Amino acid sequence: MPSDNTIRTFLAIEIPGEILDQFERIQYRLGRSMTGVIRWAKPGSIHLTLKFFGSITERDIRSIRDALEPKARALGPVDLSIGTLGVFPNLNRPRVLWVGVTKGMQELAALQAQVETALEAVGFAREERPFRPHLTIGRMKGERRIDGLDKAVEEHRDFAAGSFTAKEMVLFRSDLKPAGPVYTPLARFTLGG
Repeated sequence: MPSDNTIRTFLAIEIPGEILDQFERIQYRLGRSMTGVIRWAKPGSIHLTLKFFGSITERDIRSIRDALEPKARALGPVDLSIGTLGVFPNLNRPRVLWVGVTKGMQELAALQAQVETALEAVGFAREERPFRPHLTIGRMKGERRIDGLDKAVEEHRDFAAGSFTAKEMVLFRSDLKPAGPVYTPLARFTLGG
């Protein structure tokens, strides 16, 4: 639990509205084809996380800005296509229903690696798990069964939400509220700018 003088933050790429509209449509279709308790992500809160910081201080935010502003200028925009469905960790124990990156994966992974290197230089530990870019559209709690999940994932494996060019990274503040998290941009880093 963060203390009063820390801020829960993460670095992400924002998703354009036309792609978020496609997420809302697929959530509706999936909800009609499955039974069970799924907590659907609000499309406006869906983003592509590059690094989760957890609870940090104002001083840490300044360090992040100092590290990422020159790094972002040195990197270029990334062309991405978003689509296909998947589940973490697997269909037998589903926890997260996600949409993946179908084009631009190598470029995105290179961008994320550059971000990790820049942030490690100012004292932020490198993420130990491999980078698996995804956009969470739903979460499942506990051991509850989701009937029709395997069939729905298979039927929508070719789902295509659209393409866009990621031109900036955003440092977000995350405030956890009873109605769901509220994300507030703290800093923007233009890629190649």
